[in-house]
Amino acid sequence: MKIRVYQLVMAVFLMSTIQFTILNKASAANSNDIASYAEKFHGTPYKFGGTTPKGFDCSGYIRYVFNELNISLPRTSADQFRVGTSISKEDLMPGDLVFFANTYKKGISHTGIYLGNNEFISAKSRGVLKANLKTDPYWAPKYAGAKRVANIH
Repeated sequence: MKIRVYQLVMAVFLMSTIQFTILNKASAANSNDIASYAEKFHGTPYKFGGTTPKGFDCSGYIRYVFNELNISLPRTSADQFRVGTSISKEDLMPGDLVFFANTYKKGISHTGIYLGNNEFISAKSRGVLKANLKTDPYWAPKYAGAKRVANIH
């Protein structure tokens, strides 16, 4: 009986240690971790409704990247725009979400991850690619705002 109690205590201890390690890893994610992880998917094909590295749409890509870092986000870009703290374009940091309006429908309809130096990455019709927030002729005029969704900075 003592051996079973000991085994149970050890199992609980090990499970809590593993859980603590996972939680610490998630809380240790910083802005550069998000940006670096996001860049690993550069070139991944586009798939409308896609939520995996086999093919992403914009919000599926964002959700996948953040979920892998234990940060939960809603599924659509419009819903993602409703969470987090609004920040100005001048205060953007790598890992922040950037949003665009009136791309394929009215309102917020596209999202990406800010990488720094006016660059962002997102799943577009040609796949996961980078673009410039200020100079890209398509994206720059459609910029609608940015959000910081986690205390990662």
